[in-house]
Amino acid sequence: MKKPIIGITLDEEKSKTYSKYPWYAARKNYSESIDLAGGTSIFLPHSSENINQYLNLIDGLVITGGDFDINPEIYGKEISSKFVKLKKERTFFEFEITKKAVDMNLPLLGICGGEQLLNVVLGGTLIQHIPDEIQSNINHEQENPRDQPSHIVKIKKSSNLYKITKSEEMFVNSAHHQSVDNLGKGLEVNSFTEDGVIEGIENPNQKFCIGVQWHPEFLIDDKDLEIFKALVESSRKN
Repeated sequence: MKKPIIGITLDEEKSKTYSKYPWYAARKNYSESIDLAGGTSIFLPHSSENINQYLNLIDGLVITGGDFDINPEIYGKEISSKFVKLKKERTFFEFEITKKAVDMNLPLLGICGGEQLLNVVLGGTLIQHIPDEIQSNINHEQENPRDQPSHIVKIKKSSNLYKITKSEEMFVNSAHHQSVDNLGKGLEVNSFTEDGVIEGIENPNQKFCIGVQWHPEFLIDDKDLEIFKALVESSRKN
């Protein structure tokens, strides 16, 4: 049986740590998780003119995270936090490919910033800096390494995420200072933390359309792999 092809978006950098010239990057565990779940992973350069060709090639899509934020102007707000960092070209590419993927009902998983992007693409808004708006004992930008857990998320039993994980709780990592605020069109909350921060969203009317605020590619909780397996299975062509 042919393995579904899952496209994974890349980060981009202009810092001269790897090269003197602009470069793409992604952690290996993004692709390794897809491969372990039974798919074939490929990385997608930020070539907006090739978006339609990418979407014709892939069977599913992962929008990855990164150390940057979506420009609040896109969701009708002004920048209200000094911690907001932008990557204009990456955001434009991911916004366009996500919008088209949703229109096609292509299976899609948004991870961390990818979850936030999915919400904005569908008309939602974001909390620009969690500590400015929510008092919490949870440090959503954990100080311990990202391959270690940080806090519990509660999963709604009515959600597709619960059907996938068969669990009401997961122990996850946390590497974000922003989160979903107002939900985008068609989206529902599937998970949250005890401080009220939204940790996951989904569109139950799509074939597979889920965003999670944590990084399941680290496979910290044994349910993380189930998320990737569900994406790959949803991406199989009939």
